[in-house]
Amino acid sequence: MKQVARLTFAIGFFLSIALAGKGQEILPPVLPEFTATIKTGKIQLDWISGFMEVKEIGIQRSIDSVLNFNTIGYASYPTQTRNVYLDNKPLPGNNYYRLFILFNNGRFIYSKTMQALPDSTIKADMKLQYADIKDAARNPNKPAEENKEPKVIWHPSNYIYTTADGNVNIKLNDAPQKKYSVKFFEPNGIFLFEIEQVKGPSLILEKAIFMHAGWFNFELFEDGRLKEKWNFFIPLNYRM
Repeated sequence: MKQVARLTFAIGFFLSIALAGKGQEILPPVLPEFTATIKTGKIQLDWISGFMEVKEIGIQRSIDSVLNFNTIGYASYPTQTRNVYLDNKPLPGNNYYRLFILFNNGRFIYSKTMQALPDSTIKADMKLQYADIKDAARNPNKPAEENKEPKVIWHPSNYIYTTADGNVNIKLNDAPQKKYSVKFFEPNGIFLFEIEQVKGPSLILEKAIFMHAGWFNFELFEDGRLKEKWNFFIPLNYRM
């Protein structure tokens, strides 16, 4: 009971100070709830905690939200009221997170499980077109004649394409009714990874998964049959 009272007081005191200093700031939720936000190239977890006797807070990740949770890191300052953790290497597909909170007395609890969702402040609703790619790929250190526009015909796929935030979007409206799979390759044909089944109509792959900027190839399969074989470009300098 005393711990609950201390928790309530600590959170109330912190919120009153934060709101007085920054009236427009949107604060993260209080444990056991937290937020998991897809940024550009990473996923950011935010939470507020009033627990005073915490030994450690482990960050656990899964791609199915139910099983196979693995600990990927720990909060640097578990007793700090406000915390942020960055997952700089998110997995392909959906990423689900939960927090493992271990107290000094040996007891522990799990937070709620949260799915990482796109950052609503990033303007990423438009596909990168060939004009964007041409500008992004131009090397200012090369002579002008080497930067001449190549005579190619390229257009973004309607299913797998890059948006203005540099991330790769997969749009398959009938994915829940069919079995779609996607394979990704380097331009020289080296296999990178595969999504064995796209379960939802919309999926965002963080650009960090691909490790570098440039061109990538993909093969999209519908019920085991090749539906589309095309490519996309991840720019080094993306727009926010």
